[in-house]
Amino acid sequence: MAGLIGLVCSLFAARVFAADILTFKLEMQDGKFNPARIEVPAGQRIKIEIHNIGKSAAEFESVELRKEKVLAPGAQSFVVIAPLRPGEYKFFDDFHLNMPQGVIVAK
Repeated sequence: MAGLIGLVCSLFAARVFAADILTFKLEMQDGKFNPARIEVPAGQRIKIEIHNIGKSAAEFESVELRKEKVLAPGAQSFVVIAPLRPGEYKFFDDFHLNMPQGVIVAK
């Protein structure tokens, strides 16, 4: 019984912890980002919710952050990013390399 209570408490704590992640929204549309610049607090774990509103597949990719996420047209997903040091971290759509990059700015 004590093991079950511990399991329930840890699952609840994990859910509360996940809900506390600062979340930012990013739309991708055929190589364009909205917003193209995302300002985040340095030293804090963040979540970026990505929605591909375009008519073609998109890939959120950042070499510096070691993140990539492929989305079909109309699909949504997210990436969780570990606490960042102050600075700028570029991201791009790997399926539309001819379009401008986006940037995450940690302050």
